[in-house]
Amino acid sequence: MTSHSGPEPSRPVRSWIRSSPGTHVWLAVIAFTSLVVVIVPDRTEHFLLHRHSSNIHELVKHPVEALVGSAFWIENPASLLLYAVLFEVFHANVERWLGTLRWLVIVATAHVVATLVSQDVVLMAIRDDRAPRSMAHVVDIGVSYGLAAAVGVLTYRLPGPWRWFYLVGAVAFFAVPLLTGGTFTDLGHAISLAIGLLSWPLTRSPAHPHPDILAREDEPAP
Repeated sequence: MTSHSGPEPSRPVRSWIRSSPGTHVWLAVIAFTSLVVVIVPDRTEHFLLHRHSSNIHELVKHPVEALVGSAFWIENPASLLLYAVLFEVFHANVERWLGTLRWLVIVATAHVVATLVSQDVVLMAIRDDRAPRSMAHVVDIGVSYGLAAAVGVLTYRLPGPWRWFYLVGAVAFFAVPLLTGGTFTDLGHAISLAIGLLSWPLTRSPAHPHPDILAREDEPAP
């Protein structure tokens, strides 16, 4: 379990970042790769996005690199601000609550499992002639699988009846697209949410067991 330093009331932003370092390092890398996508020529952008995709082609040729690299790129840099907000709301709160190690285990597991299962579904569809062969080369990058897992595990952070309202909303948000003709990405999101919800045992001894999502750190002992 990762321990964090005490609160710094005079420096709330610094304190918040220090309490969730993994989230902010991850976000900083995504900001850098998004900048790269913006400034490089279109041909280079096309190469980079495909090279770091976790599609069937890249998983067969470079499995580890594809799984790791795909977590640090987003296809549309204009979405960076939205992702930054989502990281602060979900990832930062889960990491701050459970500690960096457990947060990382949950989101990494979701990213890997959801990617492999969803791409296996694509492969079976190609073999059965239910999907074009070009799907083996589709751009499949982004951070949404990890986010879906964080959404799931954050369920156990909420008190009382709010937990159930939140759970119903989260399940509906990810299940409706899947049940109404969803894509392999929708399947990956649903799997990731389930992994987050199944991570309940990891929440039983949180690093910072406060009932409020945005509660400040424990006061240091006198």
